[in-house]
Amino acid sequence: MEQSSDLAAAIDAAAVALVDVLDAAGVRHRMTVSPTQLRVLSLISSRPVTNVNGLAELLDVVPSSASRLCDRLEAVGLLRRVTDPRDRREVRLVPTPAAEALLRELRERRQRAVRAVLDRMPPRTQQELLLGLLAFARAAASEAQPDSSARTA
Repeated sequence: MEQSSDLAAAIDAAAVALVDVLDAAGVRHRMTVSPTQLRVLSLISSRPVTNVNGLAELLDVVPSSASRLCDRLEAVGLLRRVTDPRDRREVRLVPTPAAEALLRELRERRQRAVRAVLDRMPPRTQQELLLGLLAFARAAASEAQPDSSARTA
């Protein structure tokens, strides 16, 4: 049990270090959007059928706050509100090409920063980390699925 606690503490420390690396790789000093606005763009980009109410749920905020965030992103040309062709009462949030480019640049910067850290690790340790992370992701995914027997190994 103590080994499990040590491992959990090590993962927590590694997560903090990873967040620090990712934050340092961010282009906040050159960006015109806040970290919260970046998160909104990322959420919308990965969920193409998101509306303001859905975004509010994802952010755990009231819809009016989510709508104001969208207003600011729309004002700087990073977000569009588009009527859903299947239900004209529904308005979807769509990242603009400029937003997609911004997210792509941020993702590339972050990956370069992580690669720089990985390059300071021995190749064998990198391989062990890869295997451990894949196993962790599988275990986390099986926890999230109600019927884990239906998934493939």
